[in-house]
Amino acid sequence: MTEDPFVAHRSLLFTVAYEMLGSAADAEDVLQESWLRWAQVDPSRVSDARAYLVRTVTRQALNRLRTLARSREDYVGEWLPDPLLTTPDVAEDVELAESVSIAMLTVLETLGPTERAVFVLREVFELPYGEIAEAIGKSAAAVRQIARRAREHVAARQPRVRVSRSEQQAVVERFLLALRTGQLQELVEVMAPDVVLIADGGGLAAAALAPIHGVELVARVLARTNRAEATPLATTAVWLNGAPAGRIEIDGELATAVSLVVENGQITRVYLVRNPRKLTRLDKPVELAR
Repeated sequence: MTEDPFVAHRSLLFTVAYEMLGSAADAEDVLQESWLRWAQVDPSRVSDARAYLVRTVTRQALNRLRTLARSREDYVGEWLPDPLLTTPDVAEDVELAESVSIAMLTVLETLGPTERAVFVLREVFELPYGEIAEAIGKSAAAVRQIARRAREHVAARQPRVRVSRSEQQAVVERFLLALRTGQLQELVEVMAPDVVLIADGGGLAAAALAPIHGVELVARVLARTNRAEATPLATTAVWLNGAPAGRIEIDGELATAVSLVVENGQITRVYLVRNPRKLTRLDKPVELAR
């Protein structure tokens, strides 16, 4: 019996929705809505099921993204994407790993819904302009222009230096050790002078409401977080969104996911996700695909 195309392409469809939304829960909702529409279609009348399903998911994700705009404007503090536990295999596809990184998804938040959809479908999944045009309801010429603007926008904001997996792992482990032991000087040394810390508590967990700039201030905030806890922090190196990262537990409970941007051997961005509603995908690896 032939596997249903929706099931066969589910990892791809989830990845499309997640990259467009930055939220695992919303991506799952989009897949559920898309499945209901697919269930009403006669597969024998669909010449390219993969393309058809990607278009369906894209339309549903666009609708969801537009409705989420207001709630994200009212979000308490900084909004960061949901971290996903992934396997090291995701890092083997460099383009995929970069596209699902917390840093990239944060940049994509600065795009409008249509620009984000075009960028994801073109730059990440390499769909032809004609297919993208059909998915978003615009002409191929318009899609080309949108793609160019989105590409320039992202290029101006994303990290410019790629580092090796081993370098990223070494820096992450050094950072987690310094954080766990509360060594202020070690934290200072592992971070760049102009490092930026962005934390997401969503009003449900203690977190800075605005980005914190500069190595001295960031290091003091991180060290103070350690000292403020009644029990010692437990830090573990894990793979999040296709890259080495960390999880922090307090008294055996998951409290924070940490994602780092490393450039020239030093940390330039620290992303702390503390909103408990965003820490639900860190027990079992999520399958991502292009």
